[in-house]
Amino acid sequence: MTIRVLVADDHAAVRTGLVLILEGADDVEVVGEAADGEQAVAMARALRPDLVLMDVRMPRMDGISATRELAGVTDVLILTTFDVDEYVFGALRAGAAGFLLKNTDADALVEAVRLVARGEGLISPAVTRKLITAFAQQPVRREPDQLDQLTPREREVLACVARGMSNAEIAKELDMAEATTKTHVSRVLGKLGLRSRVQAAIYYSEGA
Repeated sequence: MTIRVLVADDHAAVRTGLVLILEGADDVEVVGEAADGEQAVAMARALRPDLVLMDVRMPRMDGISATRELAGVTDVLILTTFDVDEYVFGALRAGAAGFLLKNTDADALVEAVRLVARGEGLISPAVTRKLITAFAQQPVRREPDQLDQLTPREREVLACVARGMSNAEIAKELDMAEATTKTHVSRVLGKLGLRSRVQAAIYYSEGA
């Protein structure tokens, strides 16, 4: 199956480089390029790509606001220079499915696109610990009975998601079908009011 990607970055040279990398993969097709957040949102709604490769700092509408607008429309994979600030946190809070640094090599970038397209979430290994630590210092308000809504099995799935495990890995760990795992992950996100696996990992790290 071909993965349809929309590339959003305000620097033309960066977009060109990303397109060349992605188009070099047999299973990836770049369906459009956006130079700012507003254009990214409009094109994503019109083209319905499998995911948007999104820069954070862009004119007219930044990547965070664009990601929030696209919740429920398509997955967003953030690709930006790393800086532990409200931009990065905001992108993940807004529901980004993944976060990568712009110095990620070509093969890792393509594999990240494949992972997100399969419904997995990921954060660049280079920044995972730093991000989780920073989020843990900024607790999120949540209802005390939210976790009570989860079944024991769903709690196990949440713990696995927080460890960064893929659906296939969770299925093997908990001895169940991968399709069943995917259903459990969806139910966990729905019950907790979360938009992505990344948010689930952050939620768990904050005391779940």
